[in-house]
Amino acid sequence: MKKLGITGGVGSGKSRVLKLLEEIYHARVYQADEIARRIQEPGNACYEQIVKTFGREICLEGGGLDRKKLGRLVFSDRKTLETLNALVHPAVNEEIVRLIAREESRGTGLFVLEAALLAKPWYREILDEIWYIRVEREVRMERLAASRGYTKEQTESMMASQPREEEFLAFADRVIDNSGEFSETARQIRQELKRLEQGEAGTLQKK
Repeated sequence: MKKLGITGGVGSGKSRVLKLLEEIYHARVYQADEIARRIQEPGNACYEQIVKTFGREICLEGGGLDRKKLGRLVFSDRKTLETLNALVHPAVNEEIVRLIAREESRGTGLFVLEAALLAKPWYREILDEIWYIRVEREVRMERLAASRGYTKEQTESMMASQPREEEFLAFADRVIDNSGEFSETARQIRQELKRLEQGEAGTLQKK
């Protein structure tokens, strides 16, 4: 099984790339943010650790975490944020490892993990390659304005809070340029998957 990481900034079109990988190449796609949210739901060990650490006052009446209240708590204090991250990040990593093992046992050909940033050495250990979905800044701004109604100021603020392109390029194995027509993006992906597949014919099957 090939294990691929997908990353990129807001407005880069990662969602469309993930959809293509899932629908055309039968990839099993997982998103780190969704994994993190799921393991913080009631019934999960990570949830219990968070409640034990921060108290029941961060819970909603139904038992789930009050994310707004927790957010205000941790982002107002660096040490508190570090405490939360120390609980969540290892649990996310453990879940990713479990998902990889599960997909391998199922005979999955392509495992895809999307995350905002995959620069940590740990990701390099578990993934075969990391792809950076790149889009020209002006194109990203135009797409965000059209698809989400963001103003120029909103988009610039979001971009400023994310890693710079140089940071993505520093750890990415391949760059997929998604600035133009998506047919060209699909061509790049097809080419890179063929290269990744070398020596393992039939692992990635296209419809």
